[in-house]
Amino acid sequence: MSEAPVRPAASARSAEPNPNAVVAVLALAGITVSLMQTLVIPIVPELPKYLNASASNAAWAVTATLLAAAVATPMAGRIGDMFGKRLMLLISLVLLVSGSVVAALSDSLVPMIVGRVLQGLASAVVPLGISIMRDELPPERLAGSTALMSASLGVGGALGLPSAAFIADHFDWHVLFWTSAALGVVAFALVMMLVPESKVRSGGRFDAVGALGLAVGLVSLLLAVSKGADWGWASGTTLGLFALAVVVLVAWGFFELRTTQPLVDLRTTVRRQVLFTNLASIAFGFSMFAMSLVLPQLLQLPTQTGYGLGRSMLTVGLVMAPQGLVMMAFAPVSAAITKARGPKVTLMIGAVIVGAGYGLNILLMSQVWHLVLVSCIIGAGVGFAYGAMPALIMGAVPASETAAANSLNTLMRSIGTSVASALAGVILSQMTISLGGYTLPSENGFKVVMAIGAGAAALAFVLASFLPGRRPADTEPVAVETAAEPSAEAVH
Repeated sequence: MSEAPVRPAASARSAEPNPNAVVAVLALAGITVSLMQTLVIPIVPELPKYLNASASNAAWAVTATLLAAAVATPMAGRIGDMFGKRLMLLISLVLLVSGSVVAALSDSLVPMIVGRVLQGLASAVVPLGISIMRDELPPERLAGSTALMSASLGVGGALGLPSAAFIADHFDWHVLFWTSAALGVVAFALVMMLVPESKVRSGGRFDAVGALGLAVGLVSLLLAVSKGADWGWASGTTLGLFALAVVVLVAWGFFELRTTQPLVDLRTTVRRQVLFTNLASIAFGFSMFAMSLVLPQLLQLPTQTGYGLGRSMLTVGLVMAPQGLVMMAFAPVSAAITKARGPKVTLMIGAVIVGAGYGLNILLMSQVWHLVLVSCIIGAGVGFAYGAMPALIMGAVPASETAAANSLNTLMRSIGTSVASALAGVILSQMTISLGGYTLPSENGFKVVMAIGAGAAALAFVLASFLPGRRPADTEPVAVETAAEPSAEAVH
């Protein structure tokens, strides 16, 4: 990727874009896509009845979205760098709307899975939006705006849960997807009107072989991780998928190093700043998702357990909602620290806050307000971290690789969340109690998961400490021209 010259878009707009409008519209698009990811959570227990399918088959409505997002995100980023980030953003929103409509019209399993796959293909909206900001906003606006864009992931997820629970309780479940479609149409229209096409494009040839190899490797890996508990971790299917993932991803890596225009420039990804940011992203993705698994179960388990709070899914959503608002509120604080001390410091502060939140959760988990407090603390830490990661990535890659690099970073977070889901599922299925003939996760099981979440935050802190120190001025994006200047590190 780094060999391709950067050239301006064929038709640059004469009028300068309105930075406030660009940021607001891109953040709305990010919130819309993250809403989609939490849309089905309130209806997961009812999906087998709605779709006339078994519980294991209905679970594919969630798994399919995860797999589609993992495959689409790095590809969409690369295509955006090559042919236009706004164009790819609009295509992603069209896929979101199409998938929402298909799911809204479905009453059986296959169309629901098709709709959820199409929705998952839209998951690159946030990294594409961050990359557009780099191209269109003045440098002094970039840190705050990218922090806000990153926070849109948490905001959409946190606000989506109570909204989806309310809709599911009071309306037909199809309304969930019609709502997603309507929001997608609004976001599409606003992007068309207010967001300019990025002037930075690399052009070149799309690496179809690399895309196929990455898709097979990622699907094999994530399918084994997400379904291993159902199939059995020692089953032939699970072990075979893990083996296939290793073989394919190793072969893919060798191929990418030898092709002139790779899907992912691995020479860029092993630069210290990019490598340790991505490793920290995996740890943060793990740590953030651990909370998303623990808190809802604690709230919904019956009070007879002695630690469950016996609340409804709507209450769960209302407890989790402040987390997203805290993430957005701390975005400007994260940006200010990044400008003053550099994104490395911001990332390390975020890790400390998240770890402290989990430590507090081990001690405070018996009242609803305890969980609200913990989710807000962890949300603040995640807001710091997610605001710093784009700054770290963009400070280490040329403008021609911004979307691809940000998309890969997003993928790393997704891998972390998938591993967290699998590991927490194993722990909670092994550490159980029996109540009324039902097997339920034990209190100690939840505490172990929270301790592991704190450990993941500590690991993110250690990984962040290996990042190179940056002066405030160094956090500004790499100049566009640098992409056209070959260096010893970028020559294939």
